[in-house]
Amino acid sequence: MAENSILDSYPDYRIDIGMEVHVQLNTKTKIFCGCSNAQTETPNTHICQICTGHPGTLPVLNEEVLNSAIKAALGTNSEIAPYSIFARKHYFYPDLPKGYQTTQDKDPFCANGYIPITLEDGTEKNIRLIRIHIEEDAGKNSHSELTGESFVDFNRAGTPLLEIVSHPDIESAQEVKAYLKKLRAIVQFLGICTGNMEEGSFRADTNISVRKKTSKELGTRCELKNINSFKYIGDAIEYEIQRQIELIESGDRVIQQTRLWDPKKKISVAMRSKEEAADYRYFPEPDLPIMHIETSRIEKIKADLPELPDQKLTRLQSQYGITAYEAGILLDDMDLCAYFEAAATHTSEKQLINWILRDLMAYLKESKETFTTCKVTPERLAALVNLVGAGTINTRAAQEIFEEITQTGKNPADIVKEKGLEQIGDSSELEIIVKEIIAANPSVVADYKSGKDRLFGFFVGQAMQKTKGKGNPAVINELLKKYLN
Repeated sequence: MAENSILDSYPDYRIDIGMEVHVQLNTKTKIFCGCSNAQTETPNTHICQICTGHPGTLPVLNEEVLNSAIKAALGTNSEIAPYSIFARKHYFYPDLPKGYQTTQDKDPFCANGYIPITLEDGTEKNIRLIRIHIEEDAGKNSHSELTGESFVDFNRAGTPLLEIVSHPDIESAQEVKAYLKKLRAIVQFLGICTGNMEEGSFRADTNISVRKKTSKELGTRCELKNINSFKYIGDAIEYEIQRQIELIESGDRVIQQTRLWDPKKKISVAMRSKEEAADYRYFPEPDLPIMHIETSRIEKIKADLPELPDQKLTRLQSQYGITAYEAGILLDDMDLCAYFEAAATHTSEKQLINWILRDLMAYLKESKETFTTCKVTPERLAALVNLVGAGTINTRAAQEIFEEITQTGKNPADIVKEKGLEQIGDSSELEIIVKEIIAANPSVVADYKSGKDRLFGFFVGQAMQKTKGKGNPAVINELLKKYLN
């Protein structure tokens, strides 16, 4: 089902969106020093003279950062430059202790990649990448509204990042979300980033411009900074499209600027204007050598690449017989996907996916449990599904057993024995019950035969009541059709 867009109200306009995504690499140590790269709540504990910019210190590139960058390049169909250099990007801010950021400028690590996305009509579209470059993160400022003081935490300074920059090929909020979900899945499957948006491990800046469909030139772009959820990104884009179009329609002009999204007020707010490109005074980093990427290194990493999202999407459908939609939901959550595949090793029942996406996910959402803390382990859920598939229990009993597992963690077969929930599938036993129900309700039988087909449910309900919910619904339905017709 296609998502509604503000563009539907302005058929003469189109939008052009380019993305700048910062991927925080999950290496053990930082990019140029041996400090821990782990997240911590205690400020200024994972720091040293190098990542805090003390004079006389020299950076050394973390080899695992380079390997992670190669994986990202291979996963996004990008061309890896045999030689690239680091540069100093100068700007002054309290959380940047060196007074410059070590990044890459004219000679990035790789370029000319693409990421395929699936559009709402099911067709594929490639979003072209301009470049991927390696850089370090800055620290983090925090401000006290109570005292008016400002604080700087340098734990994040020197954290390794990849900046992945796309062409303005994206034409809707839906395409933005599809692009970001695919890119996040790629870096997660590669094992180089957690993809956690709330923690800032996967941050997206969105460059948006609008123009008349008849115009060949791009409109003036505005940048939306660091929005940490797919929903907020969609909302912000829709707001920004309308804001820019209304400016143009009223005769005003769009000013190039950076804007922040306020999710509570659902508006974007100007952060700073960018009438001219900032002068960062880039120059080559003199303390780091030219990076030479050997073909042998690339080939070795390529040979060890894990299964990527598109490959897994195809395999999940062919191996387990699930739909593309169901496989897509699994790919959105690596823990969910791992749970499904673990359960699928213990059952071949097709209804496994339904139990996971319907019952298990609903329970986890309501209980705030996780896949690791939940008592419904993959093995237990598979055992439950097997009991249903074998006809040992019916769906009604299975729901009761599922609830029991969430509380006690008992094995499904033990619960069946304890509660006497075995399904009654003996047709001779059920036949007696069906005949008794029909004989006891002559008026309802007459109404049913006169054309009131909905009354069939009454007889099914009576049969299930008589069997205390343990009757086989399929057998009951067959017997009722036989004796009522």
